[in-house]
Amino acid sequence: MIENGYTVSGMSCGHCAQSVTEEITELPGVESVEVDVETGRVVVRSAEELTEDAVRGAVEEAGYTYEGTVALV
Repeated sequence: MIENGYTVSGMSCGHCAQSVTEEITELPGVESVEVDVETGRVVVRSAEELTEDAVRGAVEEAGYTYEGTVALV
């Protein structure tokens, strides 16, 4: 399993997190998505490597701004 972190801005509530989760979950190979609305951090676990363009597209489709990758500690 591959785990990647991303930063997303514009989220302010649980509905925002759900929208982002739903869009990213539709990407091939995604197994789980965790969203922290306060920090804008999104952790995605997938069976295969996701392209940054695919994640950006999913986030933008949900109506939010993709800010980039973030290191997971």
